[in-house]
Amino acid sequence: MLLNSMPHANGAPIGIEVGQAAKPALPDTGIALSGSLCRLETLSAESHAQDLFEAFSLDVSDSLWTYLPQGPFQSADEFLSWVQHVQGQQDPAFYAIIDEQTNKAVGVSAYLRIDQRASSIEIGWLTFSPLMQKKPIATEAMYLMMKNTFDLGYRRLEWKCNALNAPSIRAAARLGMSFEGVFRQAAIVKGHSRDTAWFSILDSEWPQVRSAIEAWLAEDNFYEAGNQRLRLSEVTLTLLADSWPQVTVRVSEQN
Repeated sequence: MLLNSMPHANGAPIGIEVGQAAKPALPDTGIALSGSLCRLETLSAESHAQDLFEAFSLDVSDSLWTYLPQGPFQSADEFLSWVQHVQGQQDPAFYAIIDEQTNKAVGVSAYLRIDQRASSIEIGWLTFSPLMQKKPIATEAMYLMMKNTFDLGYRRLEWKCNALNAPSIRAAARLGMSFEGVFRQAAIVKGHSRDTAWFSILDSEWPQVRSAIEAWLAEDNFYEAGNQRLRLSEVTLTLLADSWPQVTVRVSEQN
């Protein structure tokens, strides 16, 4: 919106008037988010820890944990203790990602930084085992969380990652997230300084992104061998391309 078309007070622009909109509800992890490939249900040590430890153990290089604050875990008991510690929280609110074909947990995700007053929420703690990496199930899991966010009435969905984490940056672009900048020396993780890259998608942008993801997930977008006909990034990167040159250059220089 142009400055001269914004509301003004005392001669200064003050932003779009929002009014007294109802606060969005907190995510209820007790209600499963269901798709055709996966469902997301509240993380439970009793129900999911063993499946998850086995799935994560398929990553023999431990590269899965490079940019995460937790892990790697040396034993099933150590991982069980972590799940017991984080389960049942309201923020972060953790989900187990269940493969509908095997009925086994194959990944973890969460809502966090939930700000009902600002109508803002973040998706994070993404831990995808090799059983779901670079597969449609990973896209559907994120779609289910994104859809639930805006169905609940949130105005802003955030995505953050280490600014050196090229795969997460590519995932944000692929999902239609807009790059907002880098917070320098924002955190210390596992003894290393972390610059944090910020991304978001707004409620006004969601309808177009939703249509793109749903079209990509449709059965007729895949050949019998499972290969995709249309790449999702071919659609989503054209929606929000203006925000991406800076972060693309940054990642190219560092990798």
